[in-house]
Amino acid sequence: MTDPRAAKDAARAQARAQRDSLSDDRMRAFAADALRDRFLEELVRPGFIADGPVAGYWPLGSELDVRPLLLHLRTGGRSIALPVSGPRGQALTFRDWDPALPLAAGRYGIQEPGADRPEVVPAVLLVPMLAFDRSGHRLGYGAGYYDRTLDALRAIRPVLAVGMAFAAQEMDAVPCGAHDERLDWILTERETLRFAQ
Repeated sequence: MTDPRAAKDAARAQARAQRDSLSDDRMRAFAADALRDRFLEELVRPGFIADGPVAGYWPLGSELDVRPLLLHLRTGGRSIALPVSGPRGQALTFRDWDPALPLAAGRYGIQEPGADRPEVVPAVLLVPMLAFDRSGHRLGYGAGYYDRTLDALRAIRPVLAVGMAFAAQEMDAVPCGAHDERLDWILTERETLRFAQ
């Protein structure tokens, strides 16, 4: 019988290597701009995303850069937040992001808004990942932050979870467990996937 944890660890190693291989800076910049445009055309203009704050993330390593989208939304008047990592096993919190203010390195060396920035409860959550499949599952890093966060947010209010990934991060089937939260949408530089919840 296959150990689910071992299956996830093996999938993570494979997915990380695949994503890290996408090292061409021009391709990465193209993908970031393509996702910005796709998000605006397919989610914002038709009104699929609710009014309210959008929480993004500061890219770590080879993660897809969503900052062009966040900056565009902020210029258009949206409240933008970035996650703040607490102890392992807890949900993320989110603080308002003002690009004019300095950020600080958080728990994992990721840039985060300072403690002086107000906390935000997002209506839309942009989710990074190592891999995804066409059923709406994502493969994260194993700490469970986003699964706990989505579970906690969905218990309070509707929140739209949008996975952001390179098309090359797709897997046939992501190993998943009972506590893994599905995404509502996944956007890549090539296509948009929407999942019924």
